Amino acid sequence: MTRQRGAALISVLLVLSLALLLTAGMLRSHRLLLQGSAQQLHQVQLRQLGLAGEAWAQSVLQDSANAPSGQVDLSQEWARQEPAFEEEADIRVEIQDLSGRLNLNALTTQGQIDQLTLDRWPRLLALLDLPELSLPQVGLIQELSQLRLLPGMDGQTLRRLEPWVAVLPRDARLNVNTAPRLLLMTLDGMEQASADALINQRPHTPYHSVPAFTNDPLLAGLGIRGHGLGVSSRWFRIRVDVAFADRHLRLVSDIERHPDTGRWTVLQRRFQPLLPSEFH
Repeated sequence: MTRQRGAALISVLLVLSLALLLTAGMLRSHRLLLQGSAQQLHQVQLRQLGLAGEAWAQSVLQDSANAPSGQVDLSQEWARQEPAFEEEADIRVEIQDLSGRLNLNALTTQGQIDQLTLDRWPRLLALLDLPELSLPQVGLIQELSQLRLLPGMDGQTLRRLEPWVAVLPRDARLNVNTAPRLLLMTLDGMEQASADALINQRPHTPYHSVPAFTNDPLLAGLGIRGHGLGVSSRWFRIRVDVAFADRHLRLVSDIERHPDTGRWTVLQRRFQPLLPSEFH
């Protein structure tokens, strides 16, 4: 009788232990499910906030960079205004004029290419302390990553080049109103002192035409010519950095304004993970 009671007690204890193990497993699975759902919810919220920043940037561009003259410069609201969202998240937006970069398709597209424009490529490489790299005329480039096929082009070199080049239609010209000093230094005859003076002057007195730029007294005697230059743009990059609930995300969107209708089209949209140290 005692043995039967002992066996029954052991059986009960085994059943209770098994029940506890099953309960603990269920609780652990439930906790992991809740954590996964929270992570997915935060990710959705980050993306929505990024898209809100993109929409704000498009509205600013619509109001300030869509003038009848087509002139685009750094005195306009798109280059100076900062977003103000009533959100718990931290949202930071930067708008870049892609025509302020060296257009690779103006250098690689098959057909006649102006030598003055072509000479800007080796000057850019020299200014970046990069080795000489040939750009064969192979037709339109669709993605910057295609440059990885060039001999001598590795990931580090491509990352060095990325902020200074763009892949736009062949007729896109370098906007002298927005090009940074390094790009101005690629112009034939440009000197550093003159480029610095232009950078300081542009936000107050942007150029309304290419002749106004080439005839600027700051460039007197340098022989700067207007081949491949412009004062307008219809291609922009919007970068939105979002910090929310200890999570970070970057949205990079390339957009284009239709030359006839003025409507904006998103050409490419990329969501990228972002480390807290990269948030700025």
